[in-house]
Amino acid sequence: MKSLICIWIALCFIGCGNSEKKEVLELVKEWNGKEILFPTESYTTVLGKDTFMMEENPEYKVVVYTDSVGCTSCKLQLHRWMELMHEVDSLAKGRVSFLFYFYSERKNELNDIFHRFNFVYPVYWDEKNEFYRLNRFPSDITFQTFLLDKSNKIIAIGNPVHNPRVKELYKSVISGDNANKIGKFRNTLIQLDESSVDLGDFDWEQEIQTEFV
Repeated sequence: MKSLICIWIALCFIGCGNSEKKEVLELVKEWNGKEILFPTESYTTVLGKDTFMMEENPEYKVVVYTDSVGCTSCKLQLHRWMELMHEVDSLAKGRVSFLFYFYSERKNELNDIFHRFNFVYPVYWDEKNEFYRLNRFPSDITFQTFLLDKSNKIIAIGNPVHNPRVKELYKSVISGDNANKIGKFRNTLIQLDESSVDLGDFDWEQEIQTEFV
């Protein structure tokens, strides 16, 4: 099943050029099934105020890592994240957590953005960038968002608010519909009427053909 999801993730980025397609496929293969390690020294805030996060281990986690590079309102797309969280909550209430990890020196700017969009969800400030050092995420921000299973292993990779096809992939996995979505990539089971045929004696230059049903 992992290989099938891996193929589907790669197809989500099919608009890339040939060289990019190959890089995407290799990246997806490398990260698919990896366990994400979480830092111990990050702290949580809601709209700039410290908060307490209870320990939980939901069935799925959507993890978003954002560093200080290009961390702006247009790239964060907070309104789309809120829409997605609402959709997922309706789809699988209580079974999915969204974890936003930020490594940025521009906390005030980010807090202003959170207030502007009334983003009342917890975010993690990773002051020492331990999250990145533990996992060494890809440099492309497109691949710094992950869907994890209960054991923190990557099921899917890609940003669902930037790519509608990745969004559908996330939702289908969470809803349990991924088997139907990727059924067309399943290996075909075949059965032969016989496993061997006696071709008799013939000259090495003579071409002999047979047929297996």
